[in-house]
Amino acid sequence: MIRLAINRQLKKIAKTVRSKTLRRGVISIAGFFIIWELCARFKVPVLGTVPSPTEVLRCLADQITEAYYWHSWGSSMVRILTGFAIAQLLGVPLGLLLGFSRKAREIIFPLIELMRPVPPLAWVPVSVIFWPSAEMSMIFVTFLGAFFTVVLNIVEGIAAIDERYLRAASSLGAGKSDIFWHVMLPASLPSVLVGMTVGMGITWCVVVAAEMIATNTGLGYLTWRGYVAGEFPMIVVGMLSIGLAGYLSSGLIRRIGLIFTPWLESR
Repeated sequence: MIRLAINRQLKKIAKTVRSKTLRRGVISIAGFFIIWELCARFKVPVLGTVPSPTEVLRCLADQITEAYYWHSWGSSMVRILTGFAIAQLLGVPLGLLLGFSRKAREIIFPLIELMRPVPPLAWVPVSVIFWPSAEMSMIFVTFLGAFFTVVLNIVEGIAAIDERYLRAASSLGAGKSDIFWHVMLPASLPSVLVGMTVGMGITWCVVVAAEMIATNTGLGYLTWRGYVAGEFPMIVVGMLSIGLAGYLSSGLIRRIGLIFTPWLESR
């Protein structure tokens, strides 16, 4: 079944490459860079001293030949994937527990709601002091960025399940275990996918800010170093690299998620 789903995804990717939607997207991006180049060359006041795309491309060409640039990619990716994976390993089971068990929700959920509004960035100074190393502190704030998001999405997703499905399963003799595995879990998978996708975006925001404060490696520090040195093309290169990394990460989650939720493809 998984092999068939993978083959279906590969066919869909091939179809997307040949689609008008992709061509329109490419035209849109190309148009953006052309307008940006013209505005930078003619010194449009609204852009200030923002470098032109050609300057950014020259800076990028220099950077991709440097080992430090790819080391920054690797450092940020390791922090993101580690914190994100821990958040899913803890957050998904906890979200399912809170959604399935009313007693657990009444005991644990108030604590979750108390801590959730605190921005992950507010944890950065505390985590730097609390954890023994800068790496652990950055992984911790990355974990927080994804943890609460996935837990809340799962709880809300389970709460939104049509009550008629649960009653129908009970009337057919299904026990609590059957209802969980065959009704609630499949119905909550789209919420898990949404929580993971949103959480990934938040983790990139968090880790970039943490790298600017607590370390001298990573894409966030690369961007900050460009700002401190007054190298404006470097700032844009860092921003574009972060955007590309976040896009690839979220896209990978969506693709993997569709393997387990093939019914969402028709939407």
